[in-house]
Amino acid sequence: MVTPTALGARVNPGFAPLLAAIRRNCDIADARHAQDMTLCNYLLAMREYFRWETGLAPDAVPDRPAVGAWIATREARWEELADAPFGTLPLDGCRCDPFDEAAVNAVLGPAGWIYGAARGSQGRCHFFVGRRVARSEREGIAVVEVGEEIARDIHAAPAAYRDGTITLRHDAFERWLWASAEGWDRARDDGPMRAALSAYGFREDPRGAISRMASAQRETLLLHEVGEHRAGLTLGPAWEAWFDAIDDSRDERLARAVRDLLADCLVTLPALAERRDEASLHFWFATFGGLRRALFPGLAEGYRHRGTRDGWPALAETARRAAGHWAAAARELADGRCFDSAEAAVEGLRFG
Repeated sequence: MVTPTALGARVNPGFAPLLAAIRRNCDIADARHAQDMTLCNYLLAMREYFRWETGLAPDAVPDRPAVGAWIATREARWEELADAPFGTLPLDGCRCDPFDEAAVNAVLGPAGWIYGAARGSQGRCHFFVGRRVARSEREGIAVVEVGEEIARDIHAAPAAYRDGTITLRHDAFERWLWASAEGWDRARDDGPMRAALSAYGFREDPRGAISRMASAQRETLLLHEVGEHRAGLTLGPAWEAWFDAIDDSRDERLARAVRDLLADCLVTLPALAERRDEASLHFWFATFGGLRRALFPGLAEGYRHRGTRDGWPALAETARRAAGHWAAAARELADGRCFDSAEAAVEGLRFG
């Protein structure tokens, strides 16, 4: 593996100040939010971040003292930047807003690179620069695929839909799969993740299995992001404006979970059921947890019965009926429906 710094050296030298400013903004984003995770998740995320920054393979076992020293250095850097605002970016002799993706990509794009900047959940901001490896279209939506990355923050989302474009980050996704496989291997959980990994021969050939899984499951990521697009069309711009204005983390998590369920019931689950794609269904259910699972407990029954004669059609029908429920639930939230507690919210919106 090649370190991001070494990769960055291959970029036009004139981009060096721009890359330095983007990397500083990545550090500021991490200074604000990297330690919001539980301690266990934080240490796992930092271990993966260390692998990425030092150019180690996703399955490499890093030296523990080296990781510890790196974390201490990184946390000291974050301490320095804790109150710093995001910096503008030097671009063609001017200063550019760090969220102006179009302006930055007008410069980086012709050289084969792509810049991403977004405001995510709970006020977190994300930045990255990676090599563009493919560009296509799905249902009129631009799809950009990103390979090796030379700048990123700790929270590297494998896929995202924003402003009419879906971004798929290959390296981020493969690293996420490795981290998930490591977690399963420690827990020995006999569930969907084990079934998904087994479908690609993980026990016999871990590296090949993760590579094959990443290649195949990018389609599942893409289906979800297409579902996000359709959910936006279903709910309309007023709903999206309401969602963007939410300032309570509990309300945001609930609204995000409802919208995610709507997206998957509109697109992902019907597509997997139509294709009878068992490996992808294992993968999808391996990621189906937390608030989404609490809101939609009956869906697990469809997963258990997928192999029966009527299992796949029943799963598609469940998704179809649930899509109407989640659209109505999303509108009720936007109209001001309130709950006294998180438990009451789950109870009031639950389906199945």
